[in-house]
Amino acid sequence: MLKKRKRDEEGGAKEKDNMEIVWQTPANLPEKHDYIFRNGRRHVKPYYFEFICHVKSRWAGKTIVDLFADDFRGRPYDYYVGAVKCGRIKVEGEMVPVSYIVKNSQKISHFVHRHEPPVMACNVTVLQEEPDVVTVCKPATVPVHPCGQYRKNTVVGILEAEHGLGPLFPVHRLDRLVSGLLILARNASKADLFRQEIEAGLVQKQYVAKVVGVFPEDEQVVDVNVNFNAREGRSTVEVGELCGKSSVKGKAACTKFTLISTNGTHSIVLCKPVTGRTHQIRVHLKHTGHPIANDYLYLSEHETSWWPEGMSADRAAARRSGFMTSEDNGATNCESICKEDFDVDPMCTNCPDLTPKGYDGDEDALWLHCVEYSGPEWMYQCPYPDWAVLT
Repeated sequence: MLKKRKRDEEGGAKEKDNMEIVWQTPANLPEKHDYIFRNGRRHVKPYYFEFICHVKSRWAGKTIVDLFADDFRGRPYDYYVGAVKCGRIKVEGEMVPVSYIVKNSQKISHFVHRHEPPVMACNVTVLQEEPDVVTVCKPATVPVHPCGQYRKNTVVGILEAEHGLGPLFPVHRLDRLVSGLLILARNASKADLFRQEIEAGLVQKQYVAKVVGVFPEDEQVVDVNVNFNAREGRSTVEVGELCGKSSVKGKAACTKFTLISTNGTHSIVLCKPVTGRTHQIRVHLKHTGHPIANDYLYLSEHETSWWPEGMSADRAAARRSGFMTSEDNGATNCESICKEDFDVDPMCTNCPDLTPKGYDGDEDALWLHCVEYSGPEWMYQCPYPDWAVLT
């Protein structure tokens, strides 16, 4: 395993005496001991990581501190001043003064004490192993591969740490809050074959969802454009005369829905997306008048009024949309007793807590689950979740 070890000499008095920093790179594979389990959540022990980017044209002309303070607002201004002074933020590998003016295309590195958000403490169950394919049941709240603040708390990371499976190449994507079947190729050539079949329209996929109300018995086909707003993190549909205008931003989308069962309050629905747009099933179900029953992002206010506090599957997204405030953060109170499990960095703006600031510890599984993918001469399936059986 490749590890780079260096002492942060520039940190001087701010660091512990003889504090050894283990600098991790993408070459460092996740290991079992990287994880901490608390109150039904899987946490990752904080670790040192270097983020590297290049100065964009809109950043050029700013001071190094203003660049970070303006565009990376997760930390306070004073943190960035200290990080530049002690060398945790460098330009072209060199220390610079806080007044340094950055230039276009320069390489900037930021050496951070990284805290990953927690996920549900569910196993990533291996369903089937073949010479060139692995299928698993992905737990909800766990992203498929490294993205954003997630690196080790991912399906790919957990499979490496707990099953020794790697390298793996995800064939398709499931949203972080969605559970169910995930197909991973064991080599790049097999992954390319799967993707070619998907792009050619030769692959069918099926999901199950638990929705509000009694769903119609006849098959429902929703064929309306879906427009994803990245800033808000949610999609909308575009229907009627709007779809005939050149200003339409949405993409063509089609989903077929079939009732499986109902108890008069909720229904279990089989969902067959013909296209693959962001949040397509979720927003198309909302369009039918039967949104997913715990989908905080797409339910109306009266549909969530009966929920106990903390039941939402998408509370973090709701907070970003203005439905919650920072005081509603449900991060577990165990953080203060977890400090013995990892070294506290005196410069870190998240320490001594285990969970990074701004992330909710109470996310639950969205009631949307992938059950089947099939293509020419192959089919993979995943068992139904417990919530798909109505009583």
